[in-house]
Amino acid sequence: MKHKLQTAWVLLTSLFKTRRCSQRGTWIRVWGKLQIEGDVRLGKRVRIRATHVPVELAAGPGALIEIGEQCYINSGVSIGAQQRVTIGKNCAIGNYSLIMDSDFHSTDDHTKPGIAAPVVLEDDVWLGARVTVLKGVRIGRGAVVAAGAVVTRDVAPCTLVAGVPARLIRFLEKKNK
Repeated sequence: MKHKLQTAWVLLTSLFKTRRCSQRGTWIRVWGKLQIEGDVRLGKRVRIRATHVPVELAAGPGALIEIGEQCYINSGVSIGAQQRVTIGKNCAIGNYSLIMDSDFHSTDDHTKPGIAAPVVLEDDVWLGARVTVLKGVRIGRGAVVAAGAVVTRDVAPCTLVAGVPARLIRFLEKKNK
């Protein structure tokens, strides 16, 4: 009985914590603090564990952050969009990861806006802890990005990448789905 009450409480508080989302699926669970700004859409059964450090999801004016079904987002993750960040189904994002589709300011004049380009994580992508994904990147289905990597260019499906900048380590076996 106690477990059922705890589950019900998490689901109820999660509804409150995701109230600023423009769209949200069912059975979303949020533990800890979640900061939402702008057009953020969450799919069914998204889990956000922000018990140590808040998770930030911020979309600027006219921008969109879309997170697919059954994704898991860990503490300290920050996702920022000036255009669009799309995360597919069944993705896992490790602690303190950063995903942004823009530099947010020009390199020669910090008062001018930077160039933005959409970021896409296809289905079944896994980002380790402290991964940085920069503007214009597409990470293919089933790819794994090792902890601490900085992704500056597209990642092929079913590959393992690591390093700064992220480079191919090896190919992974394709999952039958």
